[in-house]
Amino acid sequence: MSTINESVISAGEIDRLIRSRRSTFPDQFEAGKQVDEDTIWRLLENASWAPNHKRTEPWHFTVFTGEGLKKFAAFQAGRYQETSGEKFKQDKYDNLLKNPLKASHIIAIILRRSTTVDIPEMEEIAAVACAIENLYLSVTAYGLGGYWSTGGPTFDPGARDFFGLEEGDRLMGFFYIGYVRVPYVARTRKPIQEKNSWVKA
Repeated sequence: MSTINESVISAGEIDRLIRSRRSTFPDQFEAGKQVDEDTIWRLLENASWAPNHKRTEPWHFTVFTGEGLKKFAAFQAGRYQETSGEKFKQDKYDNLLKNPLKASHIIAIILRRSTTVDIPEMEEIAAVACAIENLYLSVTAYGLGGYWSTGGPTFDPGARDFFGLEEGDRLMGFFYIGYVRVPYVARTRKPIQEKNSWVKA
């Protein structure tokens, strides 16, 4: 059985990677610059190593790039126009059309539950979220930018056919990937001491 060589990945390196993870939004991308396909495959492979109960691997990724980004943009903008009614805003419609074209790739994140193993849906959702965190950490390590969006048609029942959702599937948003044009700024977190309790006896 193979084991992890602890000298290859140090605790300090893991600390720095996790704490440097940021969301990079479409306006921060270098529009038109493509991430090579081999790198995208590596990112997806890393995502697939997320923890999951009983090895169900309940994720499915649909990758949009090239002309596919235009199809994605046109679909989500069109659905917004069709369904927003009196809440329609021209600037939001314009952003739905433009923002996808600033990315190199957009990955539709789909929860595809096991049909043979009975596991609570919450556990499957958590597993997919872990896969997305793997994507976040991987784009950081590769010097790229990433952004998990749950906007657009994420919760639109009329989007199921476009994204090829099967019965029982759940769309969990979209992961935008691109080269960083405008670096993200440093962030902070509240002291962890404010957010935990210990039971020692």
